[in-house]
Amino acid sequence: MVNFGLFSDDNAIKSVTVSFRIPYFTQWGQSLLVCGSVPLLGSWNVKRGFVLTPLNHGSELIWHGSVEVPSGLECEYSYYVVDDDKNVLRCEMGQKRKFILPESIQDGEIVELHDLWQTASDDLPFRSAFKNVIFRNTSKLAIERPVGVLQNKLGLEDSFLVHFKIRCPNIEEGTSVSVIGSSQKLGQWKAEDGVKLSYAGDSVWEADCVMEVTDFPLKYPLEYGKYDKAGKFSIEIDSNRELSLETLNNKARYVFLSDGMLREMPWRGSGMAIPMFSLRSEEDLGVGEFLDLKLLVDWAVASGFHLVQLLPINDTSVNGMWWDSYPYSSLSVFALHPLYLRVQALSENIPDEIKQEIEKEKQRLDLKDVDYEATLATKLSLANKIFSLEKDQILKSESFLKYFSENEGWLKAYAAFCFLRDFFETSDHSQWGRFSHFTEEKLEKLVSENSPQYNIICFHYYIQYHLHSQLSEASEYARRKGVVLKGDLPIGVDRNSVDTWVYPSLFRMNTSTGAPPDYFDKNGQNWGFPTYNWEEMSKDNYAWWRGRLTQMAKYFTAYRIDHVLGFFRIWELPEHAVTGLVGKFRPSIPLSQEELEQEGIWDFDRLSRPYVHQDFLQESFGSSWTVVASLFLNECQKGLYEFKEDCNTEKKIANKLKECAEKSLLLGSEAQLRLGLFDLLRNVVLIRDPEDGRKFYPRFNLEDTTSFNDLDDHSKNVLRRLYYDYYFHRQENLWRQNALKTLPVLLDSSDMLACGEDLGLIPSCVYPVMQELGLIGLRIQRMPNESDLEFGIPSQYGYMTVCAPSCHDCSTLRAWWEEDEDRRRRFFKTVVGSNKLPPSQCLPEIAHFVLRQHFEAPSMWAIFPLQDLLALKEDYTGRPAKEETINDPTNPKHYWRYRAHVTLESLLKDQELQKAIKDLVHSSGRSFPPSDEEIVSAANNGKQPPVLASKTVQTNGVSQKAASVAL
Repeated sequence: MVNFGLFSDDNAIKSVTVSFRIPYFTQWGQSLLVCGSVPLLGSWNVKRGFVLTPLNHGSELIWHGSVEVPSGLECEYSYYVVDDDKNVLRCEMGQKRKFILPESIQDGEIVELHDLWQTASDDLPFRSAFKNVIFRNTSKLAIERPVGVLQNKLGLEDSFLVHFKIRCPNIEEGTSVSVIGSSQKLGQWKAEDGVKLSYAGDSVWEADCVMEVTDFPLKYPLEYGKYDKAGKFSIEIDSNRELSLETLNNKARYVFLSDGMLREMPWRGSGMAIPMFSLRSEEDLGVGEFLDLKLLVDWAVASGFHLVQLLPINDTSVNGMWWDSYPYSSLSVFALHPLYLRVQALSENIPDEIKQEIEKEKQRLDLKDVDYEATLATKLSLANKIFSLEKDQILKSESFLKYFSENEGWLKAYAAFCFLRDFFETSDHSQWGRFSHFTEEKLEKLVSENSPQYNIICFHYYIQYHLHSQLSEASEYARRKGVVLKGDLPIGVDRNSVDTWVYPSLFRMNTSTGAPPDYFDKNGQNWGFPTYNWEEMSKDNYAWWRGRLTQMAKYFTAYRIDHVLGFFRIWELPEHAVTGLVGKFRPSIPLSQEELEQEGIWDFDRLSRPYVHQDFLQESFGSSWTVVASLFLNECQKGLYEFKEDCNTEKKIANKLKECAEKSLLLGSEAQLRLGLFDLLRNVVLIRDPEDGRKFYPRFNLEDTTSFNDLDDHSKNVLRRLYYDYYFHRQENLWRQNALKTLPVLLDSSDMLACGEDLGLIPSCVYPVMQELGLIGLRIQRMPNESDLEFGIPSQYGYMTVCAPSCHDCSTLRAWWEEDEDRRRRFFKTVVGSNKLPPSQCLPEIAHFVLRQHFEAPSMWAIFPLQDLLALKEDYTGRPAKEETINDPTNPKHYWRYRAHVTLESLLKDQELQKAIKDLVHSSGRSFPPSDEEIVSAANNGKQPPVLASKTVQTNGVSQKAASVAL
């Protein structure tokens, strides 16, 4: 026991012994320690934390230890798993534990703390999506007893005071929490005689009870439960709790029992997903607008949804054309997109002529799809006219000045960037002369009130201020309605962005980000973003990332981490790549030249340079092969060729093809020639590291190359083995460590609920890390994680998942059903369980069956694209299904322009569709928000509306009988 006390004399400090006790299984070489806010516990320096001692107790491993503390101690603390050098291997997640030593505990007493390890999933109910939205009524409860106050006092020598503590984040007004057990003092399992707990704030319920040794055996069971307004007692599920006094310090007379969370049926909710630009309303001007979200929230509530999910909403105005419709290529990770501005809401005093112009433009831009360029130009033009009339009033207003002071750290640079982009007619800041390199001094001159461009700078301030105001209004509306607004965190930024201009050291500008070949594209994906310089970012504890999440949390209570695999490792391509095939993972452990030589691999030039044989040229280009060879290749050996210097990268090939096409030098299709030349260029087995020529990376799918197939058997066997080692074994620990450095920073930067998009080539370390961090994964039925399945089985999904029938990166449910007859038959037989010939069209009955599977899945969230929900009603299926696709991942220049063909106002009137969806919510047992009528009724009675949940159902999928009825 650690003793900080003085010698036993009259001046000794009054102290109490606090004994820690927590069950936790560790591995060999690991220990548990306590670290906290006071010096005795290391003052949050884990290296100085208090190491506990292990004790085997039955089937448990108990870690325990005691320290003397001064009376009246108040502190915070957490438990950590460390190695022999006190390096942190794992830590508790969520809020720090708070301990207040009650003043009534006398000098010399012993207090034993019985704790349970806090997992990341324990913290999820305290994220803002639940705490501030879904369970927001709990925060309205009045505190009945503050923390650190005991109701009872000890008397007899053989008595103990047991302090019960449980967390219950989801509780309605008028409901109480009690603890019952086998002891007489705990009611002998009678609910009415149990000990009632008092609310202590922050979802914590506490009570204390004086018990004599004769009241119970040394070990006894107990359970918690809730009393509702009607007096019905519902006991927690899967309890198996017990208070054990067998390992107590013999002299301990105070037991503080922290029993974690009240164990209830796992909460399950549902939601819908739609890009911001895809919304259509009677008020919008050619595209969905932030204020349209209020109507969408109303429809979500009417349909029983607790969540609305959007794609990224940041400004993407990089190229000044429709390419900027790509929402994942941010001009700024902080600025909102002017596309989503409602112009008519900028002022209450818009002149009639501008109002008439707005109405005229609304009619002109009310098109089937978004006209990105025309809509953005029109909005900015109209906004500029209104700005010129009221700029002095707005820029001097208290609300604007408050907004500016809170955001000027990024807002000034953004406004300056937009001015320079338009002035130089390019976002490529390397072309900006003396402004190419950012400095604070240059920035202040650009945004100075005395500068000639100050009016332009202020216009960008003005637009961002109103975007913030309109999105904030919609966000607050969603919270009041009990609807979670879920945003999207893109994995990258455009290389010609504000962020790469201001923080160039945070990016590896000679590289590009993408994904290896997968379900979406056999050639991989090249997104064009520079990869991150994580080493540089770590120097200020990832301040840029923390700033992004802080900004996002102003509007959203949940978010999707785009390509969460990128935080484990990113697929890095050279900047000169066009496709995504010939890349490598960063970080990764390469194959060294020494390693390869030991295996008998010597000819590194042969393996790492394009292997171009005359036979391949003839096969790829037919009779025109000689023309292609003369333009792009040199013969280096008899029958072997190498690429010329001016076309030895994909970008060089693409540029030269354009030049040749303009001069009419090509004998075939430019697209076909490019494909053939790219295939030849990528015909390598190893990729040489550009920074260290003695390091190599296996080319993805190397066995598909003729370069590999022309090797001898020994070389093939060696390279095949090293390939699988590189991609599936040797990196796992490195990638796990990398994710545990970066992802916790994101999660701790805000209290939003985090979900990770974990589709693609998934390392085995990903799922354990996501579970450890409390990250919710994504499951798409047509992209199962199980290699032996063609279609996922929703009834077998884990709880910590979001399930969906489709997403923005693939075809809609209707299009998917209709595009492949053979697959449709396999689905009908495998999933539906029918040998009949399936209908060629995705009928509403089929959509209902597929959606019901997902509603009934065990997943925490079931989230459905709006297009898939509209498929429930034949009236909405007149539009060709292919036109409802949002993105084609195989096309890097895809035009993101899909607009719903029905207005939100019309959907709000369609009670038949709302009922069909809400019936699915109800029957699946998922929670749903209260209706407007229930909110009004509760308000009239001076109460908060309850969080509603449907009856509990068994989430084991749909039986074949039910399926046959549905179809």
